Amino acid sequence: MDVKDKVVVVTGGADGIGAALCRRFAKAGARHVAVVDRNADGATAVAAEIGGTAYVVDVSDAEAVANLVAAVEADQGRIDLFFSNAGIGDGDPDPQSATSSPDWVWQRAWGVNVMAHVYAARAVLPGMVARGEGYLVNTVSAAGLLSQIGGAVYSTTKHAAVGFAESLAITHGDHGIKVSILCPQGVDTAMLRQGSPGAPQNLDGVMTTDEVAECVIAGLAEEKFLILPHPVVLTYMQRKTADYDRWITGMRRLRNKVSGQKSL
Repeated sequence: MDVKDKVVVVTGGADGIGAALCRRFAKAGARHVAVVDRNADGATAVAAEIGGTAYVVDVSDAEAVANLVAAVEADQGRIDLFFSNAGIGDGDPDPQSATSSPDWVWQRAWGVNVMAHVYAARAVLPGMVARGEGYLVNTVSAAGLLSQIGGAVYSTTKHAAVGFAESLAITHGDHGIKVSILCPQGVDTAMLRQGSPGAPQNLDGVMTTDEVAECVIAGLAEEKFLILPHPVVLTYMQRKTADYDRWITGMRRLRNKVSGQKSL
């Protein structure tokens, strides 16, 4: 897809990767960019900068997402690309326990990291299928393909997001619908800066949000399912599937290394 003259919706667009995407799509000649976020001030600022429209939406609310799609379509016409980028990251409160996050943290992450993608697809797919074309992109993270040490909630919900995107691509590919997932490792965002600089997801280099946005433009042009700003992620995936037990053992050793514990 070439985003020139296209109507694009980006959730989580107030800052980080989302804001960089909004700016890059506008630069690429998108006819209109809808900047969606719970942060009204941030979304308004980005929209004003690029000549887009800000929408204040909780993407974990199905009705709110449906209303968003209806509003954009009423104002701008059909949505060509819906970029479901909003996400939330939570580390394990007790790094020695993968079950230490309380239920409300699991439920919140499930709503944003998984169901928001479902709600977006449910709202835009009928029109896209009727036209025989459309593009859905979900920001997932390399954690959805591999894992994230010390982040059971994040890893689990991101894995679920990959599964849903695969279902979209399998079910609707013959309807003319394109699907991609964006799966970076370390990116210089507020979410990453909350963690440790030595976290495993940072070991292959921390990219800027603008660099990630450039990778997205290239991935859209090729209409690839996997958009991997850090290409080494593919190598890790291949190692994982080639020998799952060996991969788990290696991840345990990496966890011990970064946490200062002795490897077993």
